[in-house]
Amino acid sequence: MIQGIAASSGIAIAKAYQLVTPELTYEKKSIDNPNTEIERLEKALETAKQELEKIREHTKKEMGDEHAQIFSAHLLVLDDPELVNPIKDKITGENVMAEAALEETTNMFIDMFKNMDNEYMRERAADIQDVAKRVLAHLLGVTVPNPALIDEEVIVIANDLTPSDTAQLNRQFVLGFATDIGGRTSHSAIMARSMEIPAVVGTKEITDAVKQDDMVIVDGIEGNVIVNPSEDEIAVYKEKQANFEKQKEEWAKLKDEPTITADKEQVELAANIGTPDDVDGVIANGGEGVGLYRTEFLYMGKSQLPTEDEQYDAYKKVLEKMEDKPVVVRTLDVGGDKEISYLDLPEELNPFLGFRAIRFCLENEDVFRTQLRALLRASVHGNLKIMFPMIATLEEFRQAKGILLDEKQNLKNEDKSVSDNIEVGIMVEIPSTAVIAKQFAKEVDFFSIGTNDLIQYTMAADRMNERVSYLYQPYHPAILNLISTVIDAAHAEGKWTGMCGEMAGDSIAIPALLGLGLDEFSMSSTSILPARTQLRGLSKEKMASYKDKLLSMGSTEEVIEFVKEKTE
Repeated sequence: MIQGIAASSGIAIAKAYQLVTPELTYEKKSIDNPNTEIERLEKALETAKQELEKIREHTKKEMGDEHAQIFSAHLLVLDDPELVNPIKDKITGENVMAEAALEETTNMFIDMFKNMDNEYMRERAADIQDVAKRVLAHLLGVTVPNPALIDEEVIVIANDLTPSDTAQLNRQFVLGFATDIGGRTSHSAIMARSMEIPAVVGTKEITDAVKQDDMVIVDGIEGNVIVNPSEDEIAVYKEKQANFEKQKEEWAKLKDEPTITADKEQVELAANIGTPDDVDGVIANGGEGVGLYRTEFLYMGKSQLPTEDEQYDAYKKVLEKMEDKPVVVRTLDVGGDKEISYLDLPEELNPFLGFRAIRFCLENEDVFRTQLRALLRASVHGNLKIMFPMIATLEEFRQAKGILLDEKQNLKNEDKSVSDNIEVGIMVEIPSTAVIAKQFAKEVDFFSIGTNDLIQYTMAADRMNERVSYLYQPYHPAILNLISTVIDAAHAEGKWTGMCGEMAGDSIAIPALLGLGLDEFSMSSTSILPARTQLRGLSKEKMASYKDKLLSMGSTEEVIEFVKEKTE
């Protein structure tokens, strides 16, 4: 049994699918027969073409033409004689092996395109890089994993899953996953909960311990992975799986019920989503709104920026599906661990503290304005609220809101309809913002506390670094005091505060947050019904009476012990 972190509840039993980047190293050698090398190259090119055709067709079917275009671009690269012929010339002219000729030639083109002024040509560098890697893998006889082509029930095994990896996973066939690294707040874990599939992360050894097609059990409740289980173990876990499904049926009885505490106080339970398709899960789990729409997924898995109309269609779809329930859309939050190749973001020593989120948008106004226009146009289709991420100063908020109001006026001048009831708020994820929440509360319409980042910035502990994971403490009194400061500041101005970090769905945190006066809890869809069940058994007045005691404690352990004692 391999132990990790339970990231998404449930039990999955299936064959392993290793999603591991292959080793693409080789020893450079001179050759005797250039024709043999050219034949090897042509065979690798043809195999790559066939593979990309399949991926393109699958992507077109599952995600639409726009997402499939990136693979059309890759196919054009493979067919381009201006790229292929120089590789062949290098093989025959310099007597080098196909691998070296491919790599040296494509690197030359990549460097050339990267330095061009034309944005379209710079984007082609990423296409050539991806294609070259695929062809090199075939020359070396190495399998390139393609998550989009999974067509049987599997459990994905990986070192980690990037947001673009998870965007390609087919929910019908991927029953669960397990990774070497990550925690409950890593993007792979968040996406697993969004996809409603069991996941265990941070195992440290899963990619070494599991081979392709091994039978695997992922226990996302306890955080365990069993490799090649016995018949008895499979029987035990099938029973556990059945019990979990029964528990879900019990929770489902509260799907259409309001979220009311034991003393008849009402709070809002909303969901965090990444794509328009996630809304189905929100509705199925009785979500009372969308507390966080992560729009960066519209920008991923593509070769270029989404257009205004493409974004408008996505936002409209979410707003219409949610009818008049609130939908809080976070503007583009890129950077940190969310890389988008065609944006050519700088390499940074500390990307989480670098050029990301609102900092990127304010410096790239054309990208920002396109998104804001799409959001404003979509606002007439539902109850839209807009929030800016990573706000550290009042000046940043004022500048961002100024651009929003500017685009709103531009649309009105173009006789385009825009709602006049859009609330504009901010993510509170930087301690400086929480500390002066009183000043912010006079200008924003609402706060949404992003605890995933707020905790790591407050505790100076990278949430992806397992060596300092002991410092990632959601219940630490410092965190609770910052949260309380933000809620109190909002309420003093008649404003509301939500929380869209993973802490909002945490069973230990929920009673404390209720006592601190949190108005909206936004979480993964699958956490909504368990949270509603828990809140129905809690008294808000009682929990509020413990507020001063909680805020005066000195450690996480004291808080956990106190909450458990008062809620058992």
